[in-house]
Amino acid sequence: MAFDTWLAFFLACWVISLSPGAGAVASMSSGLNFGFRRGYWLALGLQLALLLQIAVVAAGLGALLAASEAAFALLKWCGVAYLLYLGWQQWVAAASPVSLESGAADVGVRKLVVRGFLVNASNPKAIVFILAVLPQFIDPGRPLLLQYLLLALTMVAVDLVVMAGYTGFAARVLRLLREPHQQQVLNRVFGGLFATAAVLLAGIRQAVR
Repeated sequence: MAFDTWLAFFLACWVISLSPGAGAVASMSSGLNFGFRRGYWLALGLQLALLLQIAVVAAGLGALLAASEAAFALLKWCGVAYLLYLGWQQWVAAASPVSLESGAADVGVRKLVVRGFLVNASNPKAIVFILAVLPQFIDPGRPLLLQYLLLALTMVAVDLVVMAGYTGFAARVLRLLREPHQQQVLNRVFGGLFATAAVLLAGIRQAVR
């Protein structure tokens, strides 16, 4: 892969990752509730799902998903339901004085990783987007596996940095807003953001067939 091609993809990855979406909302919610050190594990789940989606596209299954209305709709509505579930959990979360370790013992690392994985894996827009974008940076005259690996590593590295920023920002807010009424407002703001992400996902149409 030519360096200028990779550089263009690298810059595109920053634009994609910085765009607010369900992953960003989940990362900020995790940082807010568990602090940076524990909350950042959710980002690992996001990246595992991203790698799975890239593998699906590389294997040619992404085209099948994009062409199948039933498969697309099933995955989309599963994603909508899961985001609404997360929103409801955040909305009704009890407001209490927050310390830096608040909630850390209640939710294990594995659960945070799984939560992040489900947020990304249940979003068919990601697979369709990857299916539409990645091939533009692939040189069919060179080994495909190595190119997909390079693009995957680039996407994951950039997204890890961006999600660290989102998680860290929320963790900083957590240190400042410790009163119960402040926490209740934040919980409902993030609950509303999850619901908004669900509505946006529900409105997605198949752009690739």
